[in-house]
Amino acid sequence: MIKNILFDFDGVILDSMPVRDFGFRKIFEDFDDDLVEKLLAFHNANGGLSRYVKIRYFYEELLKKPISEEEINDYANKFSLIMKGELSKKKYLIRETLDFIQNNYQFYNFHIVSGSDEKELRFLCETLEIARYFISIHGSPTPKNELVGTLMQEYNYDASETILIGDSINDYEAAQLHDIPFYGFNNTQLIPYATKYLQDYKELYK
Repeated sequence: MIKNILFDFDGVILDSMPVRDFGFRKIFEDFDDDLVEKLLAFHNANGGLSRYVKIRYFYEELLKKPISEEEINDYANKFSLIMKGELSKKKYLIRETLDFIQNNYQFYNFHIVSGSDEKELRFLCETLEIARYFISIHGSPTPKNELVGTLMQEYNYDASETILIGDSINDYEAAQLHDIPFYGFNNTQLIPYATKYLQDYKELYK
């Protein structure tokens, strides 16, 4: 029996990926377009990784240059300002997920574990008026693998009664690391990895 549901945020609760693409293009607008496109490919293939990891990847792997923690935080703050300005609009909420959450939050223990910046994530959830549906909301810079492990210990959840719903391979890896069933959503490339792939939230009852 499922009692606890851990939700990824981007691509599961909020259709934010195109906006986040724009954000990376904007903060790196002074750099070579081809390198920025390679960053976006990495970003979209690794939705569960934090922007801090992606900014470092852009510099160290693509530009082949060092970058300090201070510079990473400066880029991340610029990125966050763009996200807060655009993603606080309710039009980006994914309707089928929102309906499931609103109709079932009293019957399950809901949590968010995201690669998004935690302060920004909590701001968005409050602004979008969905924070009250979740027992806790967690994000980066703490890696998702660690977030999930800490949450499971803190709430003493049984892995057999818990699922993680996500749209990226990083979500699958976090679930697998902690022996939690992984339910794929909004990304058919995850079908081979998922314990169950949700075409519809009614699948949760089967």
